[in-house]
Amino acid sequence: MSSAVQYGPAQGFDGGVDVDIIVKVFSQTLFSPYFVFLVPVFYRFQGYMFDSPVFIYSAIYFFVVFFFWGSKWISSKYRNGGSLLSSPSRLDWGEQIVVVTGGASGIGELIANTLAVRNVTVVVLDVNPIETENYNITYYKCDVSKWEEVEAVSKKIVEEIGHPTVIINNAGVVQGKLIVDLSPEDIKQTFDVNVLAHFWTLKAFLPEMIKQKTGHIISVASVLGLVGVAQMTDYAASKAAIISLTDSLRYELDKRYNCPNIRTSVVIAGHTHTHMFSRMSLPSSWFHRFFTPSLQPYAIAKAVIAAIDEQESRNIHLPFYTHFVRYTTLLPSYLRDFVQWASGADYAMEGFVKVSGRRADEGALPEPRLEPVNGKAE
Repeated sequence: MSSAVQYGPAQGFDGGVDVDIIVKVFSQTLFSPYFVFLVPVFYRFQGYMFDSPVFIYSAIYFFVVFFFWGSKWISSKYRNGGSLLSSPSRLDWGEQIVVVTGGASGIGELIANTLAVRNVTVVVLDVNPIETENYNITYYKCDVSKWEEVEAVSKKIVEEIGHPTVIINNAGVVQGKLIVDLSPEDIKQTFDVNVLAHFWTLKAFLPEMIKQKTGHIISVASVLGLVGVAQMTDYAASKAAIISLTDSLRYELDKRYNCPNIRTSVVIAGHTHTHMFSRMSLPSSWFHRFFTPSLQPYAIAKAVIAAIDEQESRNIHLPFYTHFVRYTTLLPSYLRDFVQWASGADYAMEGFVKVSGRRADEGALPEPRLEPVNGKAE
């Protein structure tokens, strides 16, 4: 097993360069249809004939790139019921009421404050209050894992603010224990917060969206919903449930409720620098930092807000490697195990300490050790 380090501030490869940055640069140059279109044009103006090999190969490359991006564009238009000749008008943020669960910290807090800066009406549901100076954020104390609380708070929201138009189901909890060490209370909390809370907010707010035939549901899942790792059995299973929930909801809205304009997006993200995962360890080698970089919360917040703003249902994969994780399950078992070993994911939760969502029966949060133990800070 490679050496591991506890992550605090972002640690990038060679000062922040990783595969995601390279992909972004290439997507705007060598793999951009606008850029590569100029290549055969350049050769033609240089005097190369249409039948010259250099012109033919550059033209073929352009058509391959154009076909790839064109297929993605048509797929997006088809999924979102858009016209090939026009784009939907931009969202009027002033008319939106956005509910963010787990919005008092981490990704939820960042999304709430970012939207509030845009003068969007934001409602935060959390067991802890959000610390903010934005006047248009309204906080309601609510344990979203309990239907009775969600139902009661939803009535207050409708009465005092209005019917929500966007739901961002962000609340989550992680236990970080081996399966035989999970208590019944641990398992119940994981599925109550990570899964059932999504059902409760949908039951509370979706009926009005269906009536109005518009809205957007954002579900924060995880790359672990696509593939399992050791010491995360309950968490991975709960995130897999959210991915399946989003898929089924999409087809219910399209086929049974006749509401294609209610958008559904799911965030499938890798490790993110949030308080919830602050006491976990990740491989520190340049290989892992380059190919599987950790995310800052703003990257997810930016992608979520963009999906809402452009009124599109999206599967938001971040960082780049998460696009390919689901396909590892199709590999022969020996290659699948090699990828799992190379990722170091099965040991990332060794020495993990739960810092958020602690129940009364779990006691106070233990102080971290300053001395490294077996190469890891505790």
